[in-house]
Amino acid sequence: MFLNSIKLNNFRNYETLEHNFLKRKTLFVGKNAQGKTNLLEAVYYLSALNSNRIKKDSELIKFGAESSSISALCTKNDVEVSLEVLINPPKNKILKVNGLKKAKSQEFLRVLKVVNFSSADLMLMRGEPSNRRKWLDLAICQVYGAHYDKLAKFNKIRLQKSNFLSMYSQDMSLLDAYNLQMSIAAANIIYLRVKFLCELEKIAKEKHKTVSGEENLSLGYECEIDSSLSLKELSEAIYEKLSSIKDEEMRRAQCLFGPHRDDISFYINEIDAKKYASQGQQRTLVLALKLAELDIIKNKTGEVPILLLDDVLAELDNVRQNYLLRAISDDTQTIITSVDTLAFDDEFLSDVDIVKISQGKKI
Repeated sequence: MFLNSIKLNNFRNYETLEHNFLKRKTLFVGKNAQGKTNLLEAVYYLSALNSNRIKKDSELIKFGAESSSISALCTKNDVEVSLEVLINPPKNKILKVNGLKKAKSQEFLRVLKVVNFSSADLMLMRGEPSNRRKWLDLAICQVYGAHYDKLAKFNKIRLQKSNFLSMYSQDMSLLDAYNLQMSIAAANIIYLRVKFLCELEKIAKEKHKTVSGEENLSLGYECEIDSSLSLKELSEAIYEKLSSIKDEEMRRAQCLFGPHRDDISFYINEIDAKKYASQGQQRTLVLALKLAELDIIKNKTGEVPILLLDDVLAELDNVRQNYLLRAISDDTQTIITSVDTLAFDDEFLSDVDIVKISQGKKI
């Protein structure tokens, strides 16, 4: 997998930008708020059709413009593939692969594989449950493209049910119908989340030990029902749970149970890392997770994903910096942002294409 070029139009602070990637490692350098992170966000968007920074696509459009586009050329299995996304709210985004429109997001999502590691990820332990759910879902979408549509389906049902609850209707048969649909959609999401988390844990454990010594890392999925059940059993258990709380949901006019309220647990030597881990332990944990993501995508898809490092080295000490840089294999295309080159040694910089960014332009 190699990203050959990218072109932006009215994306974030870029009116227009074209860049050809010449080497396996590219370093975008510039002061803060110049657009370095926006470039990585554009690459990530092509892989996930989602941003890890905002909720609404309209926020990606340059101020004063009506639409935005991202296009790229990449090499996948020795074949060159073109990608294009047109963001034009309130209309649906237009997706093209090799110039052909794609009605299904899965056909687009299966092309470019990316792992993003930013300084914001280092706060994963301290952030809200929604941040951890989003991290997990976006990671899953890189391997199982259908997860994107499953999430969209669940959210559509949840919105319909929420609207019904807000009407104070007493039509219990309709509520039961929503709960049945919701239980099936929710089971699909929870089942895949748990499956992926188990796979991630196996790899992250070993990477974590490499940096931390003998500390033992474990991951868990926090849900009000037993999340280790089979898919069919999960669906049945979710429906039972929804049925048991329907009076409370109607009273509060809210969807009170589902994967939109779940969380992920992280334990170091069986101690809750979200509550008790030191800053260094938390950073080691997140570093292990991101490197495990790389391995899972490679193992599951047979492709080496592109690694995006957004100003993350400045937040790591020398031990973790060196481990991260050594862990990046030579066949991994790596795109990095930094305010300067001080965090990198001369050997690393000898084979890096350094590009300066200022006010949304290459200089």
